[in-house]
Amino acid sequence: MSKSALSVGEVARRSGLPVSTLHFYERKGLIASERTSGNHRLYRREVLRRVAVIRAAQSVGIPLSEIAAALSHLPTESTPDTEDWARISRIWYGDLTRRIGLLTALRDKMALCIGCGCLSVSRCPLVNPDDRLGLEGAGARMLAEDEDTDM
Repeated sequence: MSKSALSVGEVARRSGLPVSTLHFYERKGLIASERTSGNHRLYRREVLRRVAVIRAAQSVGIPLSEIAAALSHLPTESTPDTEDWARISRIWYGDLTRRIGLLTALRDKMALCIGCGCLSVSRCPLVNPDDRLGLEGAGARMLAEDEDTDM
């Protein structure tokens, strides 16, 4: 590793994350370090970009497992280039677009629910538009539509 490698303390200081979070990311395979002869971690400078992407993805609710899967497409022995980062963007584009739609609907209809007080699942425009749940038959239907969603 080059002399420009960063210690875990330097990465923590520059990224604004605690050392324990960096160790956690490393255990999860999100970032990697090399060890010195004294068993100290050293990181390539590119790790700062990875950490920034991890933090941005987490801030919009992307689960760590999906972040790890996307980052696994990046080269490990060289600096990721523009196309590498664009590939990750394409991986998340559809999911983020779907989430934006859900959040927009929630924002736009939330005032109706807060002021309504109807307590009626059958007519609620937010959780049961057009009484679609009633079309599925009697009984509880308010489970997550997509069991794989981490939201």
